[in-house]
Amino acid sequence: MYWIYILQSQKNDRYYIGSSNDIERRLAEHNRGKSPYTASTRPWKLVFSKEFATLKAARQFEHSLKKQKSRKVIEELLAGG
Repeated sequence: MYWIYILQSQKNDRYYIGSSNDIERRLAEHNRGKSPYTASTRPWKLVFSKEFATLKAARQFEHSLKKQKSRKVIEELLAGG
């Protein structure tokens, strides 16, 4: 199984969208500073995840969210819309 996930920075309230086959490992890596893009805005908390059967499907959904570059879209998704 593969997942897309949304993290929220507890430092500056920003969101980060990613995909992985192991969300817990990936969250720990973000919080340890292993990702240069998220290292300076630690700590992160998981606020959303969605499971997909294939990596391709997960990456397509991740890409569609990132392409919109919209906090409003993310917050609507988090609210269940």
